[in-house]
Amino acid sequence: MLTVYHLAVSQSDRVVWMLEELGIDYQLEWFDRGDDLLAPPEYLELHPAGMSPVVRDGDKLLTESAAILEYLSYRYADGKYSVKPEEEDYADYLYWMHFNNNVQSVFFLKMALGGDLSAVKDNPVATTAKRREERYYQHLNDYLEGRNYLAADRFTCADMMIMFNLTALPLFGGRGIDDLPNVKKYVEGISQRPAYQKAMAIAGPGATKPEA
Repeated sequence: MLTVYHLAVSQSDRVVWMLEELGIDYQLEWFDRGDDLLAPPEYLELHPAGMSPVVRDGDKLLTESAAILEYLSYRYADGKYSVKPEEEDYADYLYWMHFNNNVQSVFFLKMALGGDLSAVKDNPVATTAKRREERYYQHLNDYLEGRNYLAADRFTCADMMIMFNLTALPLFGGRGIDDLPNVKKYVEGISQRPAYQKAMAIAGPGATKPEA
């Protein structure tokens, strides 16, 4: 059976989401964050690089959520939630699968600068971060005009990758989406998926450690 080592309020919630979409059994091992909001030492010991999320499938120990989603899509669903190289939207799929990195890099930089980029004066790093944040989100909003999904006109791993940024990061100082109508509509649509709702109840930002 697959085991998901879930760090509270982390991107491993998308792994739980994928497993709920697939409808396969898995075991959830929950790790709370410390008072410093960081992963506890016992979690860091799970993988040599001290990374999150971590998933065990037999003798394989997997990390990097994008890689995990693709692995699960092909290993357990014949690529159902992926876009294959021969498909027309393959390039778009790859782009949106990795767009997550852009958004998160700006988020962490924003937090390192105190959270309010507009309050940081005469700092070229803050100016660059603010510009990138606005361009990334506006680009996404423009792209989603008339679209329900990010690639191939169907639900894919790319949609699972981006939702954490749009729903969880605003809870911790990330950019909100209320002024981005296409993004807001997209999030509302994806959020209606039963597997998403179940996964967020189990491992989303508002979830708590299950009772033993």
